[in-house]
Amino acid sequence: MIRVVLVDDQPLIRSGLRVLITGTPDLEVAGEAGDGAEAVRLIQRLRPDVAIMDIRMPGTDGIEATRQINADPESKTRVLVLTTFDDDEYVYGALRAGASGFLVKDTPLKTILDGIRVVAAGDALMAPSVTRRLIEEFVARPEPTTTRPAVADGITDREREVLTLVGRGRSNAEIAEELSISVATAKAHLARLFTKLDARDRVHLVILAYEIGLVAPPR
Repeated sequence: MIRVVLVDDQPLIRSGLRVLITGTPDLEVAGEAGDGAEAVRLIQRLRPDVAIMDIRMPGTDGIEATRQINADPESKTRVLVLTTFDDDEYVYGALRAGASGFLVKDTPLKTILDGIRVVAAGDALMAPSVTRRLIEEFVARPEPTTTRPAVADGITDREREVLTLVGRGRSNAEIAEELSISVATAKAHLARLFTKLDARDRVHLVILAYEIGLVAPPR
């Protein structure tokens, strides 16, 4: 059973999500919060698998709440952000704060349910309408980064190829096909990349691929 906490300052949104999740056998709502500060306290107490997080909230917003959740060494909660397409500035901040997934609020209900499962399993998820624009804008920004190009010195040539393809948005199956390896081997390379680069998830690997210079955003 995947336990979910709903975080949104609009009761109607939380109510709709609660009804959606309650009718799904493998998911349950563990709790609800109306702002980021309440969400952090609730998550520290309940330790859910996933938090569905709004960004724009009064007081502590979703970005700061996501940062605090990920800063807790005991937290295993993954953050799935529900946003709107014009929330770009906020989404970039949430990405830096460690969010594992992004979906727009008009996403089909089935996709939201699948997104909860994907994020709970440790994978990353972005709405197709957000993915490319999000990454390109993120890496084009001149803000200082803690990632140094030298971080890639310890990876093999094959791992570098895999990381490049991850940065281009390829799935495991597509990586396997392009490199003429099995899907299991592609997953093994990814597992080593997560360890060597200290990456949180696939989103983080995409960011690293851009910051290291393996993939360049179009100009």
